[in-house]
Amino acid sequence: MSDKPAFIEKQYLGREFIPITIRLVLAMFCFAAYFFTDERERNGNLLVVVGFAIIIISIILGFLLHFRIRVQNKSILIDGLWTTRLVKIDLNSIVKVEKGQYSKYLFNNPVYNLHTKGTIKFYTAGNEAIHLTDRDGLLYIIGSQQANEFLRAIKEEMKK
Repeated sequence: MSDKPAFIEKQYLGREFIPITIRLVLAMFCFAAYFFTDERERNGNLLVVVGFAIIIISIILGFLLHFRIRVQNKSILIDGLWTTRLVKIDLNSIVKVEKGQYSKYLFNNPVYNLHTKGTIKFYTAGNEAIHLTDRDGLLYIIGSQQANEFLRAIKEEMKK
């Protein structure tokens, strides 16, 4: 067995287009409100501080790793932030692998190891996901920005 992963993907919290847009629009509103306040108001300076804080938080979130996916040794390894546990999905127990849409909704919250109604979800950004079904009928939905490469790596590992 090789120690080199067949596939690696890192997903970051602050790199999704829609939340970045929302944070930048909020910062612009803070700056615009500051511009139109009178100089005599004491609370006007607070708007500038909040606007810069939103921009700084947005920059920090761009470098904050949510989780990392690795396909290695006939398993999928998903590890996340500081307090999250390593999730190992054994590919020997998987009966069906398919690429599909993560959700029908436009806005989705980032999740890590979310158990709901027989489904375990992992998602940060993007529209595509890999759907894995195991022998017990449990469905794993893993959101990916490189779904085609992820699917190819899973199928190659399952053939070994």
